[in-house]
Amino acid sequence: MEFVGPSFIFIILGLSVLFSAVKILNEWERGVVLRLGRSIGIRGPGLIILVPMLEKLVRIDTRTVTMDVPSQDVITQDNISLKVNAVIYFRVVDPEGAVTRVVDYYFATSQLAQTTLRSVLGQYQMDEILAHRDKINQSLQVILDKATEAWGIKISTVEVKNIDLPKEMQSAMARQAEAERERRAKVISAEGEFQRAQKLKEAADILSTSPAAIQLAYLQALNEISGEGTKTIVFPLPIDLLKAFTDNSKT
Repeated sequence: MEFVGPSFIFIILGLSVLFSAVKILNEWERGVVLRLGRSIGIRGPGLIILVPMLEKLVRIDTRTVTMDVPSQDVITQDNISLKVNAVIYFRVVDPEGAVTRVVDYYFATSQLAQTTLRSVLGQYQMDEILAHRDKINQSLQVILDKATEAWGIKISTVEVKNIDLPKEMQSAMARQAEAERERRAKVISAEGEFQRAQKLKEAADILSTSPAAIQLAYLQALNEISGEGTKTIVFPLPIDLLKAFTDNSKT
C-alpha cells in the first residue's frame, strides 16, 4: 500500500483554501466582508476574492421579502377581543447595518411587527378598525419603518389581512345590518308615498279649477274600468256632469 506524499496533501489544502477565498454573488446579493471580525465594506454582485483565513463574507439578499405576521389577540379601545393577522413587505437597503446592528434582522422585524400590530390596533375602536383599514395600514407602515431604519431595513407596505370577530359580535352585527336594511326600505317607501301624495294634491288642485277637466278625468276612469272586462259597473254620476246636459236642454 502506497502512502500519499506530502506534496499531494499540500496541493489539496491549497486548492481548498483557494476555493474558499473565491465567492460569486448573484445580482440580488450583497456581501459584507469581515476582516478579523471587523467590517471593511460591502461587495458584490459578481466575483469576490477574499484573503484566506483573514476575511469572511456574509451574504445578504436585497430582494423584497414577504413576511406573514401570525394572528394576534387584540383588545380594542371599546374592550372587544379580536384576532388579527397581517402581511409585511420589506427589503434590506443597508446590508452592513443588517449584519452589524441586529443579530437576526428577519426575526427582529417579525417580533417588532407583532407587538406593533397589537399596540396600534388597541388604540382604535372595533368600528374604526373595520372601516379605516387604509389609515391603520399607513400608521403601521410608518411606525415599523421608523423602528427598523437603524437596522438597514425599509418597510414598504403593511396590510392587515384578516380580522376575526367573536361569534356573538358577528351575530350582533348581522342583526344590526338587517335592521339597517329594513330602516332604509321603510324610508324609501315613505319617500315614495310622500311624492305620490304630492302629485295627487297637485292633480286635485288643477282639477278643482276646471269642471271640464274633472268630467274628462271621470270619463277616462270609466273607459279604463270598462276595458278590464268587467260585466257590471256601478258608479256614481257626478252632478256637474248632469248639470251640463240640463243646461244644454234649456237652450
